[in-house]
Amino acid sequence: MSFLDKLVVISGGNNGIGKETLQQFNDLGAKTVVIDKEEAMVECNYYYQGDLSKKEVLDDFLEEFSKRYSKVDVLVNNACFSNKGILSGCNYESFLEVIKVGLVTPYYLSLKLKNLFSKDSSIINIASTRAFMSQPDTESYSSAKGGIVALTHALAASLAGKVRVNVISPGWIDNSQSTWSEADYEQHFTRTIGTPEDIANMVLFLASDKARFINGENIIIDGGMTKNMIYHNDYNWVYKKEGE
Repeated sequence: MSFLDKLVVISGGNNGIGKETLQQFNDLGAKTVVIDKEEAMVECNYYYQGDLSKKEVLDDFLEEFSKRYSKVDVLVNNACFSNKGILSGCNYESFLEVIKVGLVTPYYLSLKLKNLFSKDSSIINIASTRAFMSQPDTESYSSAKGGIVALTHALAASLAGKVRVNVISPGWIDNSQSTWSEADYEQHFTRTIGTPEDIANMVLFLASDKARFINGENIIIDGGMTKNMIYHNDYNWVYKKEGE
């Protein structure tokens, strides 16, 4: 694949999946633009630092972007975070902050860049398997990720014939290159834990001409973990309540 002279915009491109995706696009000749809350630690053609939960920040980014570029070939909506949930007392403002970054920002960027998308362009959203399964106290993040899955097929319908829109739902992705236990690996059908590269590879595929007939889809990349049926006392797995 080559993305020579293609213009790629990535939210949250400073770490993890976003950073790996950025590097791969750079390696394949793309011009890259990043908007992220943190100070730049990556190389790209234009980096904008700002809080993605604030409309005025997004508007300023879009104004600065329009001064530099006249088209968009790929938009990767990656930025999100967690403020936990109901057990931690995640309040109205904290919950809304996550929804703004993880759901409203992808919509707003898509809206404002709509007329700049080139022929055969692509929007790729990053969700999570937490859109479909949960642990306790994850309401803010899970809600944002569930929302972006629905946003994807809605945008695919609205932008049909102009922009392909797909979403990737990663499972357990190791952003820290840590050492994990044998059980951590065994709970995946692949007997591996995912890496940012695994997700970035799919982002680039979906952005390429090779994926021209894929639209409105959610692609789960989790080593098979969400397909692993679990019962108490089955396959050496025992459910224990907290404190037991």
